[in-house]
Amino acid sequence: MATVLTISASPSATSKSAATRRLVDEQLTASGIHSVLALDARDLPPAALLGADTSHPAIAEALQMFEQAQGVVVVTPVYKASYSGLLKTLLDLLPQSGLSGKVVLPLATGGSTAHVLAIDYALRPVLTSLGPAHVVQGYFLLDSDITRTQDGRSVFADETRSSLARAVSRFADALTLHHGDRDGGGNGEQAPPEYVLSAA
Repeated sequence: MATVLTISASPSATSKSAATRRLVDEQLTASGIHSVLALDARDLPPAALLGADTSHPAIAEALQMFEQAQGVVVVTPVYKASYSGLLKTLLDLLPQSGLSGKVVLPLATGGSTAHVLAIDYALRPVLTSLGPAHVVQGYFLLDSDITRTQDGRSVFADETRSSLARAVSRFADALTLHHGDRDGGGNGEQAPPEYVLSAA
């Protein structure tokens, strides 16, 4: 059984990115072949995070989660055409080989399809620099396709939910392939990010 670390890099607990990470957790867990570790970057102590205090117990635990995982799913909101500063601060804690041997799925949420290339041109270079075995095709979710009910539940448009499930399935397939071939290696390259405009 492969271990997957899923990361929400939004500063808000009620954000579309946080909801997306929870849905990814459900989809991975439902497969029955992956163990999921969830990390909300906003819960890390700010002073220790900004100060790169790797001796702090919470920061040390987060780094241990990265080390333990064979796969990593990163979910970030897009602000001003780039991924969140919270995510950059978290990734800066990792050593240069912090994603070595891992399969990575980048996901992003944003208000406009004008931001879809943030996955490929802003986030991908940072992830690739950390030495992953493979970065699978990213997926961009429109904020308008994720709504919130009066009781606080997040509801995804049917097409968006299905497209996200396909992205997670591609990630799971790549992870299973790599996890069964420790010598496989890779160059961290990925296909262009995908997005879907839902009619809902």
